[in-house]
Amino acid sequence: MASRREITKKFAREYSKAGKVEKGRLLDELVHATGWTRDHARRAIRAANARKGAARDQQRKPRPRKYSYDALVVLQEVWRLSGQPSGKYLAVVMDDTLERLVRFEELGKVLPRVSDAVLDELRSMSAATIDRYLKPHKDAAYPVAVSGTKPAHILRSSIPTRTSMDAPITVPGFLELDTVAHCGHSLKGEFLRTLTATDPVAGWTMLRTIRNNAYVHVHGALEWMLKQAPVPVAGMDFDNGSEFMNWGVIAWCDKREIPVTRGRPYKHNDNAHVEQRNGDWVRKHAFRYRYKTEAEMALLNELWDLVMARKNHLLPCVKAVDWTHTASGRKKRVYDKPRTPYQRLLDAGVLNAKTATHLAREHERLNPARITRRINQIQQQLIDLAAARTQGTRPAA
Repeated sequence: MASRREITKKFAREYSKAGKVEKGRLLDELVHATGWTRDHARRAIRAANARKGAARDQQRKPRPRKYSYDALVVLQEVWRLSGQPSGKYLAVVMDDTLERLVRFEELGKVLPRVSDAVLDELRSMSAATIDRYLKPHKDAAYPVAVSGTKPAHILRSSIPTRTSMDAPITVPGFLELDTVAHCGHSLKGEFLRTLTATDPVAGWTMLRTIRNNAYVHVHGALEWMLKQAPVPVAGMDFDNGSEFMNWGVIAWCDKREIPVTRGRPYKHNDNAHVEQRNGDWVRKHAFRYRYKTEAEMALLNELWDLVMARKNHLLPCVKAVDWTHTASGRKKRVYDKPRTPYQRLLDAGVLNAKTATHLAREHERLNPARITRRINQIQQQLIDLAAARTQGTRPAA
């Protein structure tokens, strides 16, 4: 142990002055010399630096800014107009997004700063750089919502389960479904719900707001999704909520020869894809207010048309394809390259000629800035309606 401490002190002095690549090499050498894991070696180096005060005395100078201030300002506007995606996704569609914003003349707000050099800077930015430059402008603080899922037991034993450990689906057409309750912070009374259906293979997602979980409304949303799906529905996977686990929905699926499976109770990873869409698509855009009127339902469904156009056609997503291991032996997920759901459908070659032509025409005329402006307008209307309802329920002074 004494020898290991002496070796660690030697490496700690070099480690505090080294760059990222050099730190990795030093860790490899220390692991080889001591037999420690990389995590333990890193902790030992930090402890040695803390004891000697080396971390405070030998601070490296911050790296100079690589990109111009004009590029940063234009990047903020592009990020806002494209729907505020993460850098991992924005970097992939940067060329297409810039081409659309320039073609539709949507960069007027920052036009004095736009030049060929600035556009080249934006195209050359990595995903990590985009996230680092945009970090002060991101705000993802949302309150925790209550769950509106009521378990249904009567049909549970007759429907097969599909878990996160089963073999992955490889052909588009299978849908995971769930509902989001627009109840605010109380499940009492009547409120709207949004039905979410997503294809785990292509990432294509459909959203529809309904009055409540009654079969007549769920049935209407399912019929709408069946017509809107770009490929024939090959199966449906539900959670254990009573809005799906009832004789009416099961009979509807049987009549159309659609196989049905369900996830395990309280195992959200079994429906991980639709759960992710509930947060990133529904909650992020419609917030956590309480909605219950016809006007609010009309606004939400108009909002979902815009969100589906943006997310399905213009913004990419990734898909887990394999497992690997880190240097310390920990399991790590491997993801494919980011692709939009529209691109994934084209890659799969499952679209018929009529649907492919319709989607291509829709894709060509999409203007990301116009979509964002209308989304912002609808969101402000929803905020105003929620604020008016809150003020109307306040007690008199």
